[in-house]
Amino acid sequence: MATKLSGVILGTFPQLRYEPTAKRIRASLGGDAVVDTLHAYLVWEPRRITPIFAVPEEELLARLAIPGSLGADVPEFGVKLSADAPPSLDPRTGFGRHTTPGEQLDVVTGTTTAPGAAFRPDDPDLSGYVVLDFGAFEWLEDDEEIIGHPRDPFHRVDIRASSVDVQIALDGVTLASTNGAQLLYETLLPVRYYIPPADVRMDLMEESPKRTVCPYKGEASYWTYPGSESGRNVAWSYDRRFRDAAQIHGLVSFFNERMDVTVGGVLQPRPVTPWSRPQDRRDGFDPDSGKAPRPAGTP
Repeated sequence: MATKLSGVILGTFPQLRYEPTAKRIRASLGGDAVVDTLHAYLVWEPRRITPIFAVPEEELLARLAIPGSLGADVPEFGVKLSADAPPSLDPRTGFGRHTTPGEQLDVVTGTTTAPGAAFRPDDPDLSGYVVLDFGAFEWLEDDEEIIGHPRDPFHRVDIRASSVDVQIALDGVTLASTNGAQLLYETLLPVRYYIPPADVRMDLMEESPKRTVCPYKGEASYWTYPGSESGRNVAWSYDRRFRDAAQIHGLVSFFNERMDVTVGGVLQPRPVTPWSRPQDRRDGFDPDSGKAPRPAGTP
């Protein structure tokens, strides 16, 4: 019987997972070195979608300490990557919410303390390792900065040029029309259509203050279409931070989940993902506010 590999990947989400990386991993805090290692692991705690680094405790250049005080409770934001995916934790769920047994620790350098920024898992396969809060430190893979979270070795981003006709509309208004899109294929996510600005009705769009980061593509700036109540932060464009994404630099993409997308004359169904409108999702998560009105993990 054949096995659908995406089902295998999604099926591991409830488990504690890890994978060694051959990259040189460095972290610093306020100019102080925290770790410099060639023996890091990527770790996904149960229900986590994105990985973080675990490093050998003996290679730490900082000191670990019992927390001086109990940290505030960290709320969970439940999310599903697709309708048939298991409930998971949105990356907005802070590091301090752990889903596997272990010990939370402070990281202390010569000049600074990062409260609760380390976690020692109670698992034999991770013995001797501590997991570090990605958001608490500055990180390098070899000599290159990484942002957002570590790159997942089982997650691909492929970009392909296409001459297919693509039209993007909302509430009957065409906001983009092109036969020169770059198609971005990303593991477990719907295809994204990156469109030259000359083929987008930028005169109908307003720049938004919203910014997000992607470890594969860079920092995204957003646009709103004020002509529709559903038009908030519906389009984005990436900066030139990463050479890997050079084909989409300066191009504009729209959320398939919220727009009417016609490809080759065929209207595409709107996928249900974490970026769908709250009324189209079963969990009620608002991707713009980061608020989940229903309890975390609710399917």
